[in-house]
Amino acid sequence: MTTPQTNRTNQTWEIYYPEAAATGLEIARARIDPTDVVWLHAAPPVLAVTVREGDDRIVARGEPMRREGVYLPMTRLERRGDVVVRTDRWPTDADAGAVVILPGGEAGILKSWWNADDGSEWRWVVEFFNRRG
Repeated sequence: MTTPQTNRTNQTWEIYYPEAAATGLEIARARIDPTDVVWLHAAPPVLAVTVREGDDRIVARGEPMRREGVYLPMTRLERRGDVVVRTDRWPTDADAGAVVILPGGEAGILKSWWNADDGSEWRWVVEFFNRRG
């Protein structure tokens, strides 16, 4: 299972809203165990993402990534080689165990998800874990 910051080998996912302010606005910066998929809560309509290895080397980017369709509260970001791809959709049971990044950069693990068929409500459980040192 991938967990936020549990070992010294990690990645940093930097997520920006490039159309805000003069040079963009940071949405989140999260240091997590290496993974190819993260979920972002409350994504803006346009994203720019940079993924760095623990040594700060850039390994993937995605920009600009525009929302397609109606707003949904969850956005799936997938690293495919050196490219990051955006998909705005509801999580499913198969997505349990994935990292969820909240605005500000806190990262947790998606434990469960449910949403009404019409999208009018949803319920989710995310586990947060921190360790000093």
